Amino acid sequence: MCCAVCWTRVLALALAVLSAGCGACPVHVFLLPGKRALNTLKNRTTVPTAADVDPRVTLDAMLAPGDDRRRWQHRRAAAVDGYVVRVHDAAPESANCFSGTRLDTHIELARRPDAPPKERVIVEVTPPMRELAAGRGVDWSTGALRVQLTGRRARIEGWLLFDGEHDEESENTRPGHRGNWRATAWEIHPVTAIVRLNPPSAGRATAQSRSGTVDLAPSSVRSLRAGRADQGRHR
Repeated sequence: MCCAVCWTRVLALALAVLSAGCGACPVHVFLLPGKRALNTLKNRTTVPTAADVDPRVTLDAMLAPGDDRRRWQHRRAAAVDGYVVRVHDAAPESANCFSGTRLDTHIELARRPDAPPKERVIVEVTPPMRELAAGRGVDWSTGALRVQLTGRRARIEGWLLFDGEHDEESENTRPGHRGNWRATAWEIHPVTAIVRLNPPSAGRATAQSRSGTVDLAPSSVRSLRAGRADQGRHR
């Protein structure tokens, strides 16, 4: 009886820790090394520099068909432009200690606002990066991003990640599969900067751009972004 009570208390404590989504997550003890390494990549908090950004990575390049498992590298970052089709909470996962409240935000990016799921790239805002944004006075909650971004063009910057957990649900690595809900298992994850590219009206553009944009990047990356914007205006 005593042992049963002890184990009940241990289980209750473990569940409390899991629901809190704490940094020292006990779930990681039970994960295989590869999964722990993937979770470490997902929870990066360093911000890429200009030297980290792979200029070959564009939305079109990410959407290009063909087996893309080796197309990019996890140690590189990217900046891509596209329409935000959908913004929603991800499911609880081990990277966030299966917390029901500390969830990633999925942003689905595509060439056009009505693109079907198989033509979308997933980029993710993680809880640690959301907290860094909040420290800059910017709301990166799922609800706020949904209001600010859905149906609009945006530039998304951050680290590249191939999420192998979804390669069987991605058009590039399992072409033609009925259950595919994304173009590629490559993501920008975590997102480190969001810039809206088409404010809805001149009268509200300044206020909305400030409320919907946060730059966690150092000046070198800001300079790179400015250069790309200038190139786009001259095309």
